[in-house]
Amino acid sequence: MFDNDYFKNSQSLQKGRLFFLSLALVLFAGLPIIAIAHPSPNSLIFLDVSPKKVVMEVQIPLTELELSFKPGISKNPEAFLAQEEPQLREYLLAHIHAYATKDKPWKVTITGLKMDQGRYPESNVAYWEVNASVMLIPENATNTRNFYLDYDAVIHQVMNHAALVSIRSDWENGNIEEATAEAQAIGWNLQDNTIPPLHINLDKGSWWTGFTSMVRLGARHIAEGTDHLMFLLVLLLPATLLVRNKEWNGFGGTRYSILHLLRIVTAFTIGHSLTLLLGALGWVRLPSQPVEILIAFSILVSAVHALRPLFPGKEMFVAAGFGLIHGLAFAATLSNLHLDTGPMVLSILGFNIGIELMQLFVIGISVPWLIILSRKDMYRYIRITGAVFAAVAAIAWMSQRYLQRANPFSTMVEQIAGLGKWIIAGIALLAVVVSVWPKQKQAGVSQFPSKG
Repeated sequence: MFDNDYFKNSQSLQKGRLFFLSLALVLFAGLPIIAIAHPSPNSLIFLDVSPKKVVMEVQIPLTELELSFKPGISKNPEAFLAQEEPQLREYLLAHIHAYATKDKPWKVTITGLKMDQGRYPESNVAYWEVNASVMLIPENATNTRNFYLDYDAVIHQVMNHAALVSIRSDWENGNIEEATAEAQAIGWNLQDNTIPPLHINLDKGSWWTGFTSMVRLGARHIAEGTDHLMFLLVLLLPATLLVRNKEWNGFGGTRYSILHLLRIVTAFTIGHSLTLLLGALGWVRLPSQPVEILIAFSILVSAVHALRPLFPGKEMFVAAGFGLIHGLAFAATLSNLHLDTGPMVLSILGFNIGIELMQLFVIGISVPWLIILSRKDMYRYIRITGAVFAAVAAIAWMSQRYLQRANPFSTMVEQIAGLGKWIIAGIALLAVVVSVWPKQKQAGVSQFPSKG
């Protein structure tokens, strides 16, 4: 099935590399190390642990894989999977095992294979690696928090190769970030000439911990999601105003403003909640790039509308429609956790609660000042300034996301957005000043409304 003669010949290479293996194992054995993305001569394994399954992402350098799988595969990496995918699947299944006890092995499934390319930062030389998605399912849904990972792909033939294993996400412990935790190594034990399995023993978790961590993640996603907040705030900029002669002209009154704002926010919530549910459960899938471009486009449309009415009175429907797009971006965050149906449904609920809490917080600290200022003549300049900035940001983001590289304008926008709390504080201070200024002309609900 595989080239056994090549395997035998490769043993001569092992002696010359034994010194480096000894040094590596001294560093690896029993000591946690920080796993980093390739480049690395070793394989990297990332584990996403959920209550009923463990999903592995395995990254194997192609130059290392050819030492144990088949010679010459690194010469034509683009065609490797097209030519060798069935054999590679069989090879990996033969070298990946998991169990709580040896008499009850877990089911191992290769769910995906792809080639990834990167560049070494020191030399800018390109390298290739195989990226395998593997699902481990325990028999009778036994505990996934205490098991052995018996992995020896490449290692069984290349004695100084190691696999660095880290827990990328652990839902029941609230570890849901895509950052890599401390890693442990799987490699040769020179004392008994074996490759011992790695014992994975995680702290006890709970569904409540997973749920609350998703609430925090949802809130943080909005707090750090400049584009999502910008779309909503720019759509709210003219929401307190009336339309006269196809222009924003005059304050609509406090009751009108509050009801209009609530309709817009509710419609946006309904839209993104629907696609968050469908996307996170895997029923609707779109590539991330067009979704991100459409989100930037939604900001541009809202910005133009804030300058001059495009769809007066229909903001609720626009918010719901673009909310569908924003929800797909939210869903991508959850789908990467590889959760089962139960934890996923609970995660969707928690994530959505976090999103709504943060949205309400941002609206609560910004909208009252907009209502106060929209009674004044100066609000026209605030609205136009905000809309122009949002339009520039949207165009910069569309360019960045289409070309997949940053530009000076997108960098500038991120820097200015980082001052958001100070901008809101300045608007609040301005609103307080103009509301108590004795000679400030009132406008809006009077018979001579100002232009908003």
